[in-house]
Amino acid sequence: MALNLKQLTIIFVLLANVNNVFSQLGFSHEIGAIVGPVQFRSDFGSRNEEETNFGNSGIGIGLVHYINFAYRADCNCYSTDTYFNDHFKLRSEISWNKTNLQHHGEWVGPDNVSDNADRLRAQRGVAENFDVGMQLEYFPLSIRSFQAFSYRFAPFISLGAHYTSSSPQGSTDYGDGNIFNQNNIYSYWFDPATDTEYPINLDKVNAWSVVTSVGVRYKLTELSDLMLDLRWQYYFSDWIDGLDHKLDYNKYNDWLVWLNFGYIYYLD
Repeated sequence: MALNLKQLTIIFVLLANVNNVFSQLGFSHEIGAIVGPVQFRSDFGSRNEEETNFGNSGIGIGLVHYINFAYRADCNCYSTDTYFNDHFKLRSEISWNKTNLQHHGEWVGPDNVSDNADRLRAQRGVAENFDVGMQLEYFPLSIRSFQAFSYRFAPFISLGAHYTSSSPQGSTDYGDGNIFNQNNIYSYWFDPATDTEYPINLDKVNAWSVVTSVGVRYKLTELSDLMLDLRWQYYFSDWIDGLDHKLDYNKYNDWLVWLNFGYIYYLD
């Protein structure tokens, strides 16, 4: 099921309402942009196979918005000095990532000359995802002190949830070029006598995901920071890449690792 206009509207309204509640309390805002390389871990290739992990890399970009609890925009002053206000920020995000996928590693190595190896070599895929979501970021060091240039670096960790709309693509150069012809895919993926679900489905997918990251900010100017953030995102679906062959060596849901670089600007 594709992410339709009604669903997008509901998600944006929920995020906007959450931000509006905090805005009415007087907390300040930050906006920014992020970009960086993505490693998409999926049913393409074998689990823990570095050739696959580094070979199936793509790009991600996004826009972020923060509620800064340490500072009040309505009075141009610091907020109440509580541990939460001085160590947490609420991050909203809209992002997009895309990775071209193919099979790498031992099963498609030059010494493997079987028909199945040829089928794997001929297969291609694309994981393209649009995300909206929210994360709570924790800064072990004081946010106030960081804003006052007491130190230049402020490490953080985060945890949150994103809603993902995925538009997978798939193709093959093997045989007649039909990815839905079972003779053109790896023979162990599908047995029509026992399997009820074909291992390839290129319909759009909506899924929730859990997002956690570790990163650091660098105080660039009074009103701007640079950010480095390493993210792990686990989807509650194995169809994000359009492939779910259910073999033991790759039985987990799809997930990704994203190293993003960001620029953050303080609005108030």
